[in-house]
Amino acid sequence: MAENSNYQVPHKRRRKQQTNYQRRRKLLKSDNPRVVVRTSNKHTKAHLSYYQTEGDENRYFVSTEELEKYGWEHHTGNLPAAYLAGYLLGARADEDRAVLDIGLRQTKKGGRMFAAVKGMNDAGLDVPVGEKALPPEERIRGEHIEEMKDIELVENFEEVKENIEKEA
Repeated sequence: MAENSNYQVPHKRRRKQQTNYQRRRKLLKSDNPRVVVRTSNKHTKAHLSYYQTEGDENRYFVSTEELEKYGWEHHTGNLPAAYLAGYLLGARADEDRAVLDIGLRQTKKGGRMFAAVKGMNDAGLDVPVGEKALPPEERIRGEHIEEMKDIELVENFEEVKENIEKEA
């Protein structure tokens, strides 16, 4: 135990390496809602988070699990599904602009996180991101998956995208 009274114990979420408070403060100072994108092996989830003094408020939430309602027939943990989830969030949101909150995650150029952001941008929600980070259009449409497997992914992708546009 520290005997010096100048020692200050860091916040619990910082000690457990769950929150970078300096980065969070910069995001909150922008006065824009934050887009939070999280990926797992099976799904991609995204939501718009608004700062409140008593705790953040998440108004719009999308998961790739919801894509079945729009006719998605394939795996939900891939790049096209992440793009469509971002597209769905962008179509639902009333906001014009948001900032990307990646948290403590490491980013990968052309990954699912940036595919979701591209979907949001294409749907009308402006999320600033560098063009080099976005995946190529062929990968977003799923042509690389269609080459490996004998499935009609690109046609299903276009169909789901049209169904999302009809809802919005």
